[in-house]
Amino acid sequence: MPDWKKLIEGKISLAKRGAKPSKASENGKTSENARIPAGQKQVNNFPILDLGIKPEIKIDDWRLRVFGLVENEIKLDWAQFQAMPQLTDISDFHCVTRWSQLDMDWQGVRVRDVLALAKPLNTAHFATMHSYDGYTTNLPIEALLDDDVILAHAVFGKALSREHGGPVRMIVPKRYAWKGAKWIKAIELHEHDKRGFWEVRGYHNEADPWLEQRFSED
Repeated sequence: MPDWKKLIEGKISLAKRGAKPSKASENGKTSENARIPAGQKQVNNFPILDLGIKPEIKIDDWRLRVFGLVENEIKLDWAQFQAMPQLTDISDFHCVTRWSQLDMDWQGVRVRDVLALAKPLNTAHFATMHSYDGYTTNLPIEALLDDDVILAHAVFGKALSREHGGPVRMIVPKRYAWKGAKWIKAIELHEHDKRGFWEVRGYHNEADPWLEQRFSED
């Protein structure tokens, strides 16, 4: 079993030395623009999609809990979250509804830095992200350790709006955007995978845009 503490520390060490991940999966397909996966169209207006609920969370009321298979369950308030190492990361954003926006300029905290505080147990292999609107989505814990997976509180230099998932949303550039929970409030770690809101409704569990994993083949 992986030693998650050492793996997270190793990822942090690589980041300090400037290592950068690949933007595309091997054997993936692209459109005419090599940065846009097949079946996608480039946009520049950052469309708004949600479940029809846009929770209004005041900064003073926002909390991020990390729980489940961890040594140290944590609950960060806004001040504690802002006190963590901050970064700006530019990445491309791919929505399963077939639009992509390039060079999104996000500001926030790496997810793996938050996980490092909670110290995942070696039996933790999967994560469920919980949102204030009741939404959930799932990922393998390894997917949360990349440099560009962040808890974003700003985009293009401005605080993340309520419509776009503010005060904080997760950004997972290597997956379709539904894997990046808006209005995030908790990360729960499990031994076994637990599919989220869209995954139990026929969406693909992996959601790799470069392999056009839009819908489940189950």
